[in-house]
Amino acid sequence: MTDNNNFWWTVELSVPVARYNRAFNEERLSTIAALTDAIGSEISTEKDFRGYDRLFLKTDYRSSESIDEIINRLDFILTDENFRGIEITRCYKTENQDWDTQHYEAFPPLPVGKNLIVTASWHDKEAIPEGRMPIYIYPASAFGTGYHESTQIALTLLEEVVKKGDSILDVGTGTGILFITALKLGADIAIARDIDPSTLSEAKRNMNLNGINPGACDLSEGDLLKGFEGQVNILTANILLNPNIMLLPDVKRVLKPKGFAIFSGMTNIESYMFISVLNSSGLMIEREMRIGDWWGCRAIKAWG
Repeated sequence: MTDNNNFWWTVELSVPVARYNRAFNEERLSTIAALTDAIGSEISTEKDFRGYDRLFLKTDYRSSESIDEIINRLDFILTDENFRGIEITRCYKTENQDWDTQHYEAFPPLPVGKNLIVTASWHDKEAIPEGRMPIYIYPASAFGTGYHESTQIALTLLEEVVKKGDSILDVGTGTGILFITALKLGADIAIARDIDPSTLSEAKRNMNLNGINPGACDLSEGDLLKGFEGQVNILTANILLNPNIMLLPDVKRVLKPKGFAIFSGMTNIESYMFISVLNSSGLMIEREMRIGDWWGCRAIKAWG
């Protein structure tokens, strides 16, 4: 079955929450999203009919899967004792927004890091402040428009270290915003991969918007680092907790000496789980960053 780009599946789960166990339940819900390969998730709090707080997890899944497959996967995980009390409340299709018909001012220029500004393609160049490098992104269905906190974290951590002549490997590239930024900052070559082939055309469109030579990036469908044998100066992964963890055993192998690995796409609560795995993978955190509920880090080789 191929992706129908007109929608994705959304499943909502909930659990009662008391003040003493809120963080515990938020962590359990985030873990479910990671374990079930959700392409996006959001946790919120709402009142039930008795006036008590309930935590709700809204998870999104690709339309290439059937909803029965997704529900079966969730049902299996919810049988685990660690997820007692969590239940599926509803599921439905979420239609892709037609960005072409959205009001253009919905995506105003957004300063990021020290010298970057992310902006939708239709804004006038005159709106770019002096001293800021524009990164033009056409908001579409791929992850990474630059307006999400996790992407802002990744961009900031990237801007601080990329230098002329670097090579970058962008895992789960989405819109391509990270490798495009690296190339505009002076990197020589990029390798970009995404497991979802429908995102590649969006990355190509954004390369064109930013005047990137198509030959500067090896852009292809790929699952994490499977089949990649080279080494790069910088690895970026603005993806979910579970794929980030799956990535870790191969990161040291693909980093050049004094290279950097940038991880984002995880919540503050999820960071503790990720750090515990990262510390045993031959990497060490050189810098952490938080914006709102989101967390990311830049790591280097711990030895060798």
